[in-house]
Amino acid sequence: MSIKEIQEEIVSEFEMFDDWMQRYEYMIDLGKDLPLIDEKYKTDKNIIKGCQSKVWVHAELKGDQLNFTADSDAIITKGIIAILIRTFSGQHPSAIIDADTDFIDQIGLKEHLSPTRANGLVSMIKQLKMYAVAYKTQLN
Repeated sequence: MSIKEIQEEIVSEFEMFDDWMQRYEYMIDLGKDLPLIDEKYKTDKNIIKGCQSKVWVHAELKGDQLNFTADSDAIITKGIIAILIRTFSGQHPSAIIDADTDFIDQIGLKEHLSPTRANGLVSMIKQLKMYAVAYKTQLN
């Protein structure tokens, strides 16, 4: 499935909910299903800078696809990184680099987060794309 198709799927899932309390609950559920990072990768090196809570992300190249695992010490943040990992994991680094993240605005996520969490969201996206840039160079 392409990044765009995954994003469209996420947008339609969020459209099923009437209010933001239901959407937050859904994000918490997504966080519970997050492919968890191995404890050995829960290091300062893998913490995303700019997040209010701790978010660890590990990237690994398998073939020509980049796979991510993550964890967070906050349930909402865990849901946010779960959405991003679902979108970008298993994709070619070039596709991740080129992907737009308009779907975040479409589901209304940024406007329903506190300013510090919204900054954290931007930091998460930036970090995932930086991993993609680093691994793309290995493929060339």
